[in-house]
Amino acid sequence: APEHTEEGPLNNMMKPGMGSYDKFKEMFDHYSKLAGKKQYLIPYFISAHPGTTDRDMVNLALWLKDNNFKLDQVQNFYPSPLANATTLYHTELNSLRNITSKNLAKDDGSVPVPKGAIQRRLHKAILRYHDPVNWPEIRKALIKMGLSKLIGSTPNCLVPRETRSEQNRGQQNRQGKNNA
Repeated sequence: APEHTEEGPLNNMMKPGMGSYDKFKEMFDHYSKLAGKKQYLIPYFISAHPGTTDRDMVNLALWLKDNNFKLDQVQNFYPSPLANATTLYHTELNSLRNITSKNLAKDDGSVPVPKGAIQRRLHKAILRYHDPVNWPEIRKALIKMGLSKLIGSTPNCLVPRETRSEQNRGQQNRQGKNNA
């Protein structure tokens, strides 16, 4: 299971890069065809893993979209006993890095850790980029990250622009708050 596409999270998971998955998929497709079988790979991905940034999640979602994957179920990382990822989660430090005098000065070993309900929910929503329920949250995050170019109707966009019904709903909600 690749679990992610980006180097940072994969390194913290002690997993190889996506090249390994690509090679495996190529072999899987080849031997499935030789066997005359139509089989499918369903890769497993995780959200909010220690070492994962919001941008990493966007890149993963773009990979999913490019590869025509629409995830129905997403596993959000939760710390579990005796796991290195749990150490990363609680300390926000890479406990496996090789500390040398060379990297000590430039790298303090800190690891970005998605914590808090809002950021963890965002990471899960980004993996389900195709679900309209998640679009407002994703749009807001993309704008905040300076990635508004990923909002629109072109093939390279992650989510569509706000629909007219969403705009009307937002306007009604604002009017309701003003009248209260």
